[in-house]
Amino acid sequence: MAISNFNYHTMQNLRSTLKSIGISSGVMLLFLLSSKITLAQGDLMVFPKRIIFEGATKTNELNLANIGKDTARYNISFVQYRMNDNGSFTEITVPDEGQNFSDKFLRYFPRSIVLAPKESQIVKIQLTKTDQLVPGEYRSHIYFRAVPNMKPLGEEEKKDTSKSLSVRLIPVFGITIPAIIKVGESTTKVTLSDLSFSNQNDTIPVLNLKFNRTGNMSIYGDLTVAYVSSTGKTTDVGRASGIAVYTPNKSRTFQLQLAKNAGVNFHSGKLSCNRQKLSIKIYYLFFF
Repeated sequence: MAISNFNYHTMQNLRSTLKSIGISSGVMLLFLLSSKITLAQGDLMVFPKRIIFEGATKTNELNLANIGKDTARYNISFVQYRMNDNGSFTEITVPDEGQNFSDKFLRYFPRSIVLAPKESQIVKIQLTKTDQLVPGEYRSHIYFRAVPNMKPLGEEEKKDTSKSLSVRLIPVFGITIPAIIKVGESTTKVTLSDLSFSNQNDTIPVLNLKFNRTGNMSIYGDLTVAYVSSTGKTTDVGRASGIAVYTPNKSRTFQLQLAKNAGVNFHSGKLSCNRQKLSIKIYYLFFF
């Protein structure tokens, strides 16, 4: 089953990406476990949104916080994903050609957590078996799965007088965070191609493009788009943070909705795209 963006697990429907607090550190997923749906109790915030082991780094920390109103329990494990060409993810159990899993080289503590409302906790991730690592990149995803609360003590069981079979759906929420190990020098480069402009539903301006990755490592960074008028005035019209193209993928298509700012006429002028990742900076102009 394919899942779009940051999202990430089978038997799920995409819920929300913590919009209420402006956090993009993970994707909240809805799992259909068991014809009533009861909301999961407790929401989890995780930071940072990916952890990377490279160079002399042997440990990393993830900061977890319960932003909900109820105590919540989360079990921690690893899952594996393939990134698709459109940026969505599919769960896998066997690595694709050119893909390596990182979970067998990582250990974490604790294995489960219980967080009261507004409480936070640190999960430590440690790199192990470094003598078995060969140059390249390794990636797995750390999965924080909410454990649904059962019926509170003292609450009476409602008796069903009908003879029909009833099924109850319990939504369970979870977040996954990429855990990446990088060994050796990176030869990765990224370019942009296939830039085009369109109007989604005839009203929303959209920039379509493709990220092209070469080399031995994944790439991640931010994309900023500016409109340049015929008089040379520059106006920011779009930004996307934390875009990734994971190995072994060579490319990723992407769509960015552009803002309708005052003074911006998308029927004239030009768009400039800036893709930054440390020392990698690609600058393109697109005329339309």
